[in-house]
Amino acid sequence: KMKTDMNFKALLTLIIAIIIFGCSPEKSQNENFTSSLLQFDQQIESIISNMTLEEKVNMLHGKTMFTSAGVERLGIADMKYADGPFGIREELQAHGWMPLGWTKDSATFFPTGSALAATWSPELAYEYGKGMAREARIRGKDMILGPAINIQRIPTGGRTYEYLSEDPLLSSQLSVGYTKGAQDNGAAVCLKHYALNNQENNRGTVDVIVGERAMREIYLPPFKAAVREADAYGVMAAYNKVNGWWCAENNNLLNEILRKEWGFAGMVISDWGGTHSTVESVEHGLNVEMPDSKYLGQALLDSLNAGVVSEKVIDLRVREILRVRLAIKPVPEEEANQVMTSQPEQQRIAYNVAAKSIVLLKNNGILPIDLSRKPTIAVIGDNAVRPMATGGVGAGVKALYEVSPLEGLRNKIGDKAKIVYAQGYVPVVLDYARMFGGKSDEEIAKEDAERERQNKKLNEEAIELAAKADIVLFMGGDNRAVETEGSDRKDIFLPSGQDELIQKLAKANPNIVTVLVSGAPNDLNEVNPLSKALVLSWFNGSEGGNALADVLVGNISPSGRLPFTLPVKLEDSPAYALGNYPQGQKKGDVFVGLVEETNKEITGENKGSDMNDPDKAYYSEEMLVGYRWFDTRNIEVMYPFGYGLTYTTFEYSALNTDAEKYESKDVISLSFSLMNTGDMASDEVVQAYVHRVNPSVEWPEKELKAFSRVNVQPGEEKTVTLEIPVEKLRYWDEINHDWKDDLCDIELQVGSSANDILLKKQVALGD
Repeated sequence: KMKTDMNFKALLTLIIAIIIFGCSPEKSQNENFTSSLLQFDQQIESIISNMTLEEKVNMLHGKTMFTSAGVERLGIADMKYADGPFGIREELQAHGWMPLGWTKDSATFFPTGSALAATWSPELAYEYGKGMAREARIRGKDMILGPAINIQRIPTGGRTYEYLSEDPLLSSQLSVGYTKGAQDNGAAVCLKHYALNNQENNRGTVDVIVGERAMREIYLPPFKAAVREADAYGVMAAYNKVNGWWCAENNNLLNEILRKEWGFAGMVISDWGGTHSTVESVEHGLNVEMPDSKYLGQALLDSLNAGVVSEKVIDLRVREILRVRLAIKPVPEEEANQVMTSQPEQQRIAYNVAAKSIVLLKNNGILPIDLSRKPTIAVIGDNAVRPMATGGVGAGVKALYEVSPLEGLRNKIGDKAKIVYAQGYVPVVLDYARMFGGKSDEEIAKEDAERERQNKKLNEEAIELAAKADIVLFMGGDNRAVETEGSDRKDIFLPSGQDELIQKLAKANPNIVTVLVSGAPNDLNEVNPLSKALVLSWFNGSEGGNALADVLVGNISPSGRLPFTLPVKLEDSPAYALGNYPQGQKKGDVFVGLVEETNKEITGENKGSDMNDPDKAYYSEEMLVGYRWFDTRNIEVMYPFGYGLTYTTFEYSALNTDAEKYESKDVISLSFSLMNTGDMASDEVVQAYVHRVNPSVEWPEKELKAFSRVNVQPGEEKTVTLEIPVEKLRYWDEINHDWKDDLCDIELQVGSSANDILLKKQVALGD
C-alpha cells in the first residue's frame, strides 16, 4: 500500500507540474527532476482562494530594502532576505542603506567566491552553505542572496572575487554544494545573477549578445545544476539584457529555460533596481520587484483592472512565492537576533575553507619558513593589516573579527621569530566621486601628488626594514576598493606602485616571499621573477590570517588550485584579444544610483558622460572562455587553470577505464594510482579533461569533466576513480535547439592542471 500511495503522489505531482508549467509530458524535460516545492501546491490553492487581489499584488514587490510582504491576515509571514553571498550583512534601515548600529549582528566573514572555488571541494562548499544558513537563521532571515555563480569571463571583472570560476563544471559542483548546504539548514538560496552578468561596467544597460551554444554550455550550467541537482528555491534576475531582453523580463531565460525546461518551481526576484516593466516582467517570470514597487505595485493593479494582465498570471507568481514561504519556516521575531550572529562552528568552517584555498604558485625552497634559527621576518605591505570584509560597493560583512595576515603570523610564530612590519605603500580606498565622475581633474591631480609623496616615504621605510631582515614577506595584491561591485578594473596591474616597490625590496633583500591578497588575476611579470615563492591567499575571511600563517610556516601543506587562468598579460585573454571588451565609456552604475537615492550624503554627484554608450557586449569568443581559449589558440599563460603546488610530490600512474567503448547513456569510469612520494601529508586535486579526437562539430582543445580532492599521506598510494557521464559530453545543437551527442573518439587526460597532463587514454563513443 505504501508503494501504491507513493506512486499516486508522484503521479499527482507530475500532473500538477504539467498544469502549472503548461507543457505536455512528451515535451517536458524534467523526467529526472521534480522540485520538492510542488508538495505545497494543494495547500497553496486554498490560501490563494482566500486572498484579495490587492494582497496578491502586495507580495510581488519590496516592502522594505530587504523584505517582501506576506499576508498577515492569513498567517503568511514576510520574506526576509539576507544580503550575501560571503557573510550575513548587518541590519540596515528599513528604506535605506545605513546600518542600525546593533551589536549582535556581527557575522562570520567567509572567504569570498574565488577562494571557495580554489578549494575545488564541493564538500567544503556544502559546509560553507551550511554556515551561511545557520547565521542567516540566527538573524531571522529566510533567503540568502547567494551564491554568486556567474562565469568569470574577464580577468578585470569587478565581482570576479565573488564568482566561482571560469569553468562551468567547477562552478556547477560548488554551486550545488553551497545550495544543498544552505537549504538543508533552513535557508533558501537565491542564485545570482541570472544570467550572463559577466561585467560590472554598464551592467545596468549592456545587452549581452551570445550564441545559444555558448550560453548553454558555458554560462548556464551552474544555474541548471543548482536547480536540478540541489532544488534551489530562489533565483535573482541580473541587471543586464540577454539577446535584447532585460533579464528580469526575459521569457526565454525565466519561463522557457528556468521553469519549463529545468523544472524550477521557486521564485525569481529582481536585482535591486533591475526591474524595467510591469506587463512583461510579471508575464515573463519575475515574482518580486526589489526593493520598491515602481512596476509591480499600483501599476500592476492598474494593468489588472484594465484587463491587460490576467489574474491567473498573478496567481501563478504568488503560488511560486508561497511554495518557498511554506518550505522555509519563518523565525519568530522573539527568537531572532538573540545571540551573536558569528558563532564558533561557522568560524571553523571559514578557517577550513581558507586553509584549503591558498594557492602556492612558486617555491624555490624558501617555504615553509625555517624557524629553527629564530629569523627576523619583515612583513611589508598594507594588505598585511587591511580588513577585506568591507571596502567596496555592494555587499560586505560586518565581521565579528578578521584575523589579518600579520596577526595570523604573530599568532602562529610567537617568539620563534622576530616579526617587524612596514606599510610599504598607500592603499587604494573607495572614492565614489572619483569612480563616477564627481571630482575635477585638478582635484584628482592634487590627490595623486599627495599619494605619490606618501608612497615614497613608505617605500623608504619598507626598504630600510627589508635590508635588516632574514626574509621578506611582501603582502601585496588588490583590496576591496580595487575589486568592487559596480565597476570593472581598468587593468590587472598591481595597484599602489607595488611593482616598483618590490623591485626596490629585491635589491635590499633577495629572500622575498610574495603573498597576493586578491580575489582576481593580477599581472605577475614583475613580482614573479623577483620572488623566491609566490602565494595567492584571496580575500580569505575571518580566519584568513591564521590559515595563511599555517601554510607559510608549514603547519599544513598548501593545497588550493587556481579556479581561473593567470595570463601573461591581460590582452591575451579572449574578450580583450578579440576586442569584445571594454565596449566603450563607462557610465554611472544602476546600484550606485539606487544608493544615491537613499543615502545622498555618501556619494559624489555623477557627472559621467552618456556619450558613446557601450550598450552591446558581443561574446564572439563563444565557448573559448578561460583555459579553453588559451589551450585552443596555443597561447602561453603565466599559470594555468587548476594549477597549484604543495610541500610534497605526487606520482600518477596506471590509468584504466572500465570499457573501451561507451554508449550515450553510459558513464565512463576511469581510475589511476596516485602516490605521495614526498614526506608531508597533503591534498592533491586530480583533474580529468576530455579532448575530442575526431569530432563532427567544433570543440575547445579540452574541457574539464571530472575532478576530486584527495588526501594522501607520505608514502601512501591510493586508487582514484572518477566518473564522466557520456551525456555530459553532449553539445547544444543550435539548429534543433536541443542537446545532441557527438559520438566520436575521445582522449581522457588526467593531470594536476590544465597544462600538466600526466596520463592519457583514448576511448570510443558510439551506439
